[in-house]
Amino acid sequence: MVVRAALNRWGGPADTGRVLPGGLAPSQALARDHRRQQMPRSSATAAAPERPQPRATPTPGGHGRRLTAAFEALEVFPALAESRNRVLRVADQPRPSVGEVVAAVESDVALVISVLRLANTQPSKSRGKVATIVEAVEVLSPEAVQELATRAATFEFFDRSTIWEGAPERFRLHGVATQRAADCLARVAGFEQRDRLLVTALLHDIGKLVLMQAYPGYPSQVHAGARTPEDRVQRERRELGVDHALVGGVLARRWQLPNTVASAIERHHADDCEEEAAFIRLADMLAHYAHGLPVTPSVLLGTARKLGLDLAQLRAVMYDLPYPSSERPRHVEPCPLSTREVDVLRKLAEGKVYKQIAHELSLSTSTVRTHLHNVYGKLGAVDRAQAVLLATERGWV
Repeated sequence: MVVRAALNRWGGPADTGRVLPGGLAPSQALARDHRRQQMPRSSATAAAPERPQPRATPTPGGHGRRLTAAFEALEVFPALAESRNRVLRVADQPRPSVGEVVAAVESDVALVISVLRLANTQPSKSRGKVATIVEAVEVLSPEAVQELATRAATFEFFDRSTIWEGAPERFRLHGVATQRAADCLARVAGFEQRDRLLVTALLHDIGKLVLMQAYPGYPSQVHAGARTPEDRVQRERRELGVDHALVGGVLARRWQLPNTVASAIERHHADDCEEEAAFIRLADMLAHYAHGLPVTPSVLLGTARKLGLDLAQLRAVMYDLPYPSSERPRHVEPCPLSTREVDVLRKLAEGKVYKQIAHELSLSTSTVRTHLHNVYGKLGAVDRAQAVLLATERGWV
């Protein structure tokens, strides 16, 4: 079967155990649509007179060939020019901060994909297991990330000349909004895999990019009349035989991303999703909510409760989403300071003088001076203000 063979080529099993409406597995649904595409126009219309069909240009081989071509088109998905430039600026510093490099990469879909794919193909113990940008930068080095960014294709709001037109911009905005919502949820719920969640949240809708390339009628015609995220997924399953979550999971495996990431992407619209996939589903709905788009309150609350969040906690996250985050920077690189040096620097950051610090830590003033001298040397700082700034930016104090 052409469709089954294509699914196998994409990097995942032909059927992933998911059953779509009507009792069909994804590959069966694709095969059904493939047969409909070959039917005379009158017969197809008689079979489903009220169902609008996406305006997909016929392609030899049907769905399998069309989706395979769409996967290949994503090999050159562009990065936002400003994201690329920020990575280059940070990496070009004499002593580039790993945290700043990570933050710059994590803001862009194409850069995240490129960095993760390269990190997961390196001949090391972490091959195929790198699920975060923190790990990827550690495997590759800031210099290698800089080289990737230098070669990246780019787009910007003022240039719509590429084949993607405005799609990368819209996709990135929703991905970043979902990423931020997921991070808020992780902090409230005490979820430990925060770095991995940020990656998965940014990439959760990559299947939409595939469907957009494969079907010219997507999403406008396929989603016609759908209001909520659940409505849109149901329309995809009905009109195309697959949804963007399933396609995204297959694409993530094709890119050799870890199964933890691929599985969360694949299942983030499943009613029985758990753990990371549930975080992504809730964050996706909150991103829609923050942009003033409809969501289903019962599904929103039900997903939150799966994660152990009560109504008060959910309300707090929904209230805080529109405002800038005041969360301390993430600690993403090893701290070169000893525990006592961090204690002294933290007191210094509070505006205390040497005598106060010595008294509160039961140290002599000369010992405090020695600790701070060591801190300046380890951080490459010339004075206390720069030392405090550098340590704060890296999340050490």
